[in-house]
Amino acid sequence: MTKFVKSNEAVVMGALYAGCEIYFGYPITPASEIAHGAAKWFPMLGRKFVQAECETASINMMFGAAGAGKLSMTATSGPGFSLMQEGLSYLAGAELPAVVIDVNRAGPGLGNVYPEQSDYTSAVKGGGHGNYSTFTLAPASAQEMFDLTVKAFEMAAKWRTPAVVFADGLQGQMMETVELPDTEMKAPDFSAWAAEGTPATRNNLVKSIYLDAKQQEEFNRHLQAKYAKMQADAMSESYLADDAEILLVGFGISSRIARTTAETLRKEGIKAGCFRPITLNPFPREDLAKVAAGKKILTIELDAGQFADDVRLNLAKMCLGAEAAALKMINRMGGEVVSVDDAVKAAKEMI
Repeated sequence: MTKFVKSNEAVVMGALYAGCEIYFGYPITPASEIAHGAAKWFPMLGRKFVQAECETASINMMFGAAGAGKLSMTATSGPGFSLMQEGLSYLAGAELPAVVIDVNRAGPGLGNVYPEQSDYTSAVKGGGHGNYSTFTLAPASAQEMFDLTVKAFEMAAKWRTPAVVFADGLQGQMMETVELPDTEMKAPDFSAWAAEGTPATRNNLVKSIYLDAKQQEEFNRHLQAKYAKMQADAMSESYLADDAEILLVGFGISSRIARTTAETLRKEGIKAGCFRPITLNPFPREDLAKVAAGKKILTIELDAGQFADDVRLNLAKMCLGAEAAALKMINRMGGEVVSVDDAVKAAKEMI
């Protein structure tokens, strides 16, 4: 089945196909269509929609639902995502699956409703307290807003961790065709650990507190070992990269700009290619290393360099220090978007 929909609506469809049972939400531009769509479609399909009084309430309601073995989600933008950081830490600390959609807008503060990617650090590194991180996916199309929402629920359940779908205001508002599968997924069985209020789950305990320091350290080491294993589910995409002299690296909407820039440069005889991390955490550093070695690297991003710093870090981890040191960035902030002309110019200056 093919639908022509707004990307934000594709998120709701993805959640329903993934078996999401409850939506807790508080609308905020440019993510409001997700709450609107959930309010309409979740009750129609026998699921629950709860209008929370604020973003802090939304994330804590998700903690309760997840602890009871229910798949739930919410969606927000920068200011709301900031309010959810403590709740995300609690979800990670109790090893509970939940999905948050962050349709990034310009900041800091109230900023405006135009696209930015400046929530990168809080989304990817874990903006709340403690040694935790989330499984973070970065869609680049309406189809991927659907597909990666489904993937987020799969990964949240597999790793018992909160998962973030990291989009931006431009992506959320654009309309494209989306192919929908014929069958939906079933919600997974969490009765082995969830407190479902049944005799079988009476002895299950959901907690994130360890008053003994040694136990707390052991739990932290368990989390870090789990995050290391998550690396096996890292995802990426390369385009025209094999023989490239210069590699354009971007995620989300910036990866589409990178792709067009590479095609434009190729027409002018410059061998350019692209690398796109689909998962921002775990970062697909091994895939990056395979295509980045010996190349000039230009990141394209809508932030102050948070993504470029992460690319440098992952290159260095893969023993590509020279490539990391020579990396350049072209960026825009405040809701402005990098143009293909400016990206082409920056690439030519590097060469």
